[in-house]
Amino acid sequence: MTENQEHHYTEDVQEHLHEVEHLLEKHALVETVAHQQEMPRDERHILVDKLLQKQHLAELGQKLATLHPADIAYILEALPIEQRLLVWEQVEADRDGEILIEVSDAVRESLIATMSGEELLEATEQLDTDEIADLAPDLPHDVIFEVFKSLSIEEREQLRSAMSYPEDAVGALMDFDMVTIREDVSLEVVTRYLRRFDELPDHTDLLFIVDREDNFKGVLPLKRLLVHEPETEVAALMITETVILHPDDKADHAAQTFERYDLVSAPVVDAKGMLVGRLTVNSVMDFIRAESESDVLNLAGLREEEDIFASVWKSAQNRWLWLALNLCTAFFASRVIGMFEGTIAKFVALATLMPIVAGIAGNSANQTTTIIIRALALGQISSTNARRLVGKELAIGALNGLVWGGIAGLFAFLLYENLLIGVIMTSAMLLNLLLGALVGLLIPLTMQKLGRDPAIGSSVLLTAITDSGGFFIFLGLATLFLTN
Repeated sequence: MTENQEHHYTEDVQEHLHEVEHLLEKHALVETVAHQQEMPRDERHILVDKLLQKQHLAELGQKLATLHPADIAYILEALPIEQRLLVWEQVEADRDGEILIEVSDAVRESLIATMSGEELLEATEQLDTDEIADLAPDLPHDVIFEVFKSLSIEEREQLRSAMSYPEDAVGALMDFDMVTIREDVSLEVVTRYLRRFDELPDHTDLLFIVDREDNFKGVLPLKRLLVHEPETEVAALMITETVILHPDDKADHAAQTFERYDLVSAPVVDAKGMLVGRLTVNSVMDFIRAESESDVLNLAGLREEEDIFASVWKSAQNRWLWLALNLCTAFFASRVIGMFEGTIAKFVALATLMPIVAGIAGNSANQTTTIIIRALALGQISSTNARRLVGKELAIGALNGLVWGGIAGLFAFLLYENLLIGVIMTSAMLLNLLLGALVGLLIPLTMQKLGRDPAIGSSVLLTAITDSGGFFIFLGLATLFLTN
């Protein structure tokens, strides 16, 4: 997609959102007018039904019917809960499943809460097995039980398989809808076989070759099928050396593989060599987007994805954990400052300068952490190069400390006409930038080693350490050199 196409698409989605909002505004206006009429209650309700349901709501339903499920999901996420539920009621029932798959987890929760078991079952039955697996964690147990009963034996096994893998594994993302062929047939036979499909599965660029026991043998790209003679056998054109994924592979590693080799789809093969599914680029892109959003939330210390229109109470609870930790670290930083009350009382200038030392180190540490988290995600850091990376980041911290610490020290000297304060400022910034570089490295690396997301709370922890460390270093140096 080109930049112009992407911009045009964004404008289209925004235009759809504005149209829906306009219809909702007209709906609310007419409803307000109707309820203000001086007439019996029953007549008011009749008026509301005629004016709203038969006009604006019908128009809204017609508008939604023309939109892609992803566009409807975007609109639902951008509306306050009352309007969201009103729009959701106008969506055609046979599209509910597609839209539930597209919306964010937080918004999906609010929509599912309004649906009956029968509605959820009907929505789920419209989906493929891999999509049901994505939706299953949010569905009531009785609905999942009914879904299992409605599936064929093969589909039940596929669903159990997909649900058995963690969210960040290839097995949880793989698709079971694929085309398999044998290697001992001609291209003409394959072509006749493909014509029996109403349409090929999405993102079909490869035909997967298996034997009678479903053992994976290789792939046949569609482009080879199209340009060779019909009499040619599949075995003569198939590719045996190809990228193969396994259900237990990490999804982020699979995403890197797709990016590196520009893949559209790839076979997923189990430990016995049997073809169990395929991974497609759309699933990979969805995973990358979800991981990116998760990293942003984790850096800010949010526990989970948040519906921007959720209740104040629920949103506040989502933010409490790291705010509580931040409060504790702030008290600790205040006690560090309290240790040097005497020094600050004698040299008031220190109170105006110490936030500079802490602030620039915190920014530098966040830069280091961002680089390290990205490198970890790309698999570029190993035990052999980690020590060299530590040395490099410390060198960068030292260089920045000397340059920007020297500039800050010069300004401190010019402001307060005290050479010693300028030297202390430079030294404190140098030491705190070195501290920031060190913790900027160690926090994500330690999280990774413990099997946790390296981004979780990194920003909060870095700020706490560089603030407390900066205050201690700066005021400690000032006490050492100014009070003696």
